[in-house]
Amino acid sequence: MSRSPDSASRSDSSDVPPPSGFRHGLRAMRHQNFRRFWLGAVVSNSGTWLQNLAIPFVLLEITNEPVWVGIAAFSALIPTMLLGPVSGNVADRFPRRTILIISSCLAAIVAMALWAAWLAGLRSPGGIIAIAALGGVINGFSIAAWQSFIPLLVPTEDLPSAISLNSLQFNIARAIGPVVGGIFIAAFGVSWAFLINGVSFLGVFIALLFIDPGDVKQQTDPRPIFAGFTEALRYIRGQPGIMVGISVAIAVAGFGYPIISFVVIFAKQVYDVGPVAVGLLSGLLGIGSILAAPLVTGVLGDIPRATLIRWALPFYGASVMLFGSSTEPVRGSIAIVLIGFMFLTLVSTSNIAVQTIVADRIRGRVLAIRIMAFTGAFPVGSLVQTALAGEFGPRPVVVGAGICLLLIGAVFALNPQALARLDDPTDNA
Repeated sequence: MSRSPDSASRSDSSDVPPPSGFRHGLRAMRHQNFRRFWLGAVVSNSGTWLQNLAIPFVLLEITNEPVWVGIAAFSALIPTMLLGPVSGNVADRFPRRTILIISSCLAAIVAMALWAAWLAGLRSPGGIIAIAALGGVINGFSIAAWQSFIPLLVPTEDLPSAISLNSLQFNIARAIGPVVGGIFIAAFGVSWAFLINGVSFLGVFIALLFIDPGDVKQQTDPRPIFAGFTEALRYIRGQPGIMVGISVAIAVAGFGYPIISFVVIFAKQVYDVGPVAVGLLSGLLGIGSILAAPLVTGVLGDIPRATLIRWALPFYGASVMLFGSSTEPVRGSIAIVLIGFMFLTLVSTSNIAVQTIVADRIRGRVLAIRIMAFTGAFPVGSLVQTALAGEFGPRPVVVGAGICLLLIGAVFALNPQALARLDDPTDNA
């Protein structure tokens, strides 16, 4: 039977294997602006993660109460949720590069203020948390601009690679920062951790200065804050793939992400190890995420996003349960690496889904809502879980969180049609 030329063409193209390999996975690195921003972000975020280790460490040293660790996480991240409508509107209304330059300067000033206050003798947990919360306010204003700036640095076809590599740099920093922080805290004291964080903001600041504003083409939308935010909510309701992506982010943040606080709690109260070991254990989360990079960047091929989420979510729950049941560092370390692996897979994949589907004109506001969901679920989950840990101990609380993730994974697995919407095409309407 003869075939039409069109059908033959479709058949031949279906025989071509999907692109894969390191060149495919790292294709966003071909673009100079993205490379500069990526390297600057690694430096800056490494300093941030160094401080993220130092603050819970000193709070436990001062109070010996896990709930203070949860309060610190809540205070640093809740501004991001509350400022989401403003952050998204600002990101869509003004040049995102300018927003990031200003915010990196302000964040550096706050970090140096924490360093100066510690040297001056500040040992009040409330005072430390207040300064950290001020940094959270600055981050809350800029985080939507950061996330929506990435697509401006690469062409559309390289966007999945850029988003995955952006998640990867965040987790490379999560591997480097805590390890360096543990060594510095043990050798020189906490003040050096605060100082290095302040200096690290130069990385992203210098990178942004070298990015030519003329190379960054951004659609702006000068809409009032409330009107723009409600439009974004209506838009999300009409995009099931974005809804599923945000739902996955909420589950990961609320039940699994508080592990970053519990690593410090387990190290001090369950494993009874020193600051160097605390840093190494925290760094393993980043190591696990780095190991997941070939999966999410496309090095192993462009795996459907629905498939990645379907398998990673229950494995994430099982890994959290393994960590919660551990009583010594070796077993805990294995679980932490697995948690980091599944975390990057879930967060990067859900973020790629949202960023791929959303129209650019409304990108900042939609991403602000996604960020609000994630940063709202994490501090609430961390606060609740650390408070429960003070009453019942950390191990049963973490195991319970893992069970919840397993159940959520089962719900998604039983709704394959909903998961399939993660692979919806870009909205060009």
